[in-house]
Amino acid sequence: MRATRTVQNILRHYEGETPGVKANLCRILMNGKLGGTGKMIILPVDQGFEHGPARSFAPNAAGYDPHYHYQLAIDAGLNAYAAPLGMIEAGADTYAGQIPTILKANSSNSLLSGTAGKDQAITASVDDALRLGCSAIGFTIYPGSDCSLNMFEEIRAMREEAARKGVATVIWSYPRGEGVTKDGETAIDVAAYAAQIAALLGAHIIKIKLSTDHLMQAEAQKVYQSEAIDIATQAARVRHCMQASFGGKRIVVFSGGAKKGEDSVYDDARAIRDGGGNGSIIGRNSFQRPREDALAMLGKLVDIYKGRA
Repeated sequence: MRATRTVQNILRHYEGETPGVKANLCRILMNGKLGGTGKMIILPVDQGFEHGPARSFAPNAAGYDPHYHYQLAIDAGLNAYAAPLGMIEAGADTYAGQIPTILKANSSNSLLSGTAGKDQAITASVDDALRLGCSAIGFTIYPGSDCSLNMFEEIRAMREEAARKGVATVIWSYPRGEGVTKDGETAIDVAAYAAQIAALLGAHIIKIKLSTDHLMQAEAQKVYQSEAIDIATQAARVRHCMQASFGGKRIVVFSGGAKKGEDSVYDDARAIRDGGGNGSIIGRNSFQRPREDALAMLGKLVDIYKGRA
């Protein structure tokens, strides 16, 4: 596998990283139908942990089987497949070497009380990732939660170990908790802040949500207005989040959220593309659809990121 010039240029931004980390980033960037373009689509299937099995898989019952998701990601020509420990273990041998995998190393669940702090338990290790042949670990942080400082310390330690062992790190940076309003969870100033925090924590790939034009922080609002920062369109907001990710020197993918109409999924992808984002990490909007519909939709997303649609 020879890295394209585009991929080589992306990897040059990761100064100080080990060859193992860069090799695993290269595997992800060079895999699938978008391989070599600098764009990527990742299939994440951690929703069973987060939301429960019926809410996640009943709309397409084939998804109860972990092998279904491996095969969907492979057949769709995606860059990588991300899941918690049990899901990765359930297909790691059958699908060894067929697609880069990302081991989701912490998780929460929807059975917690409303008074519980917004936090996640560590549910896998870097050694698990090595044992299963994963290219990266994935880790969620909740900027705005009273538990966030502990989460930052946890990923700092795990990221250090992963880098030492040649494994890349993907950070899901999702603002929520006591310091963030419901509208603030997707506000552009908060989304850009979340991307910056993930970059500062050493994320090699940053996962954030698409944002609205809402501004939650009063002090930030003054700056957005005085500096006339363009946040009028989704593409402009993506571009601003890329600026917050070290001036576009970090790979940023945007989550798809709950299942929605195909046109909305395509519009999101065009905004990500036009704003200079690296791609989509799209779970429920793919695996909750019948397989053929999911493959057709993912194929259209590939075309969008290649500028063909």
